[in-house]
Amino acid sequence: MLFLILSIICSVTVGVIFKISRRYKVSATHIVAFNYVFALLLCYVVFSPDLSVLDVSSPWEILIPLGVLLPVVFLFLAASIKHMGIVKTDAAQRLSLIISILGAWLFFGEQFSGLKLTALLFAFPAIILILNKPTKINGNKWIYPTLVLVGFGVIDLLFKQIAMTSVLPFTTSLFVLFSIALIIMILFNGYEVFFQKVKIDFKSFIFGGLVGIFNFGNILFYLKAHQAFAKNPSTVFAGMNMGVIIIGTLVGVFVFKEKITKMNIAGLFLALIAIVFIVVSQLN
Repeated sequence: MLFLILSIICSVTVGVIFKISRRYKVSATHIVAFNYVFALLLCYVVFSPDLSVLDVSSPWEILIPLGVLLPVVFLFLAASIKHMGIVKTDAAQRLSLIISILGAWLFFGEQFSGLKLTALLFAFPAIILILNKPTKINGNKWIYPTLVLVGFGVIDLLFKQIAMTSVLPFTTSLFVLFSIALIIMILFNGYEVFFQKVKIDFKSFIFGGLVGIFNFGNILFYLKAHQAFAKNPSTVFAGMNMGVIIIGTLVGVFVFKEKITKMNIAGLFLALIAIVFIVVSQLN
């Protein structure tokens, strides 16, 4: 249970760091870039991935798109936290499980049980209620948590495809994905620095390092939690998603004074119900 709690804390902390970075006017793109520098180094030191197994037969057709998508969705995550807050962003990220369920049904032939259908019936109104804003300040910024929801759902499907088709160890795949993501962010930041004359300051390195450490910690403790609950993975599944939504909401409301309406609260409640039905469907 300790590993699961640590994973939840690390996940919420990533959002908190992005939220705090706004006060110092640090570029989200620079933070994401340095995040992958630290995550890549930690992955190499902790997991010691076997890179000798990589060859032309490796599933590059999946690894490359996934490696590109990871930093892009991370930037959507940062934008969503900036414009919509931690509460709605964390909820949107966890509700991406609905995309995973639909994808598993459409692309992997997974059975669509009554319990999963019930989860969808709760999830869709939950999404609408969570993303509802009392005003339209700054335009239609709801698009960012929507992209977070869809993006993380697609990422999950690609991870599932790697697990089904790849002979690569997960740690090696993770190292490759972090490497591709870092290359993408180097190109992106290089364009900003050389063509848009954007300066990289030391604060970007600090915030990026913190995000990288907690992002990697989230993955590490999540894997260890699955090992500890090897016979009951749904415990990790339920605890992680409900824990992040609950703690993310508490942090957003009480620490950062984010305003949520009664409709938002109802949406969060429906989201938790949807996740419970998903867990029960996995048990059955």
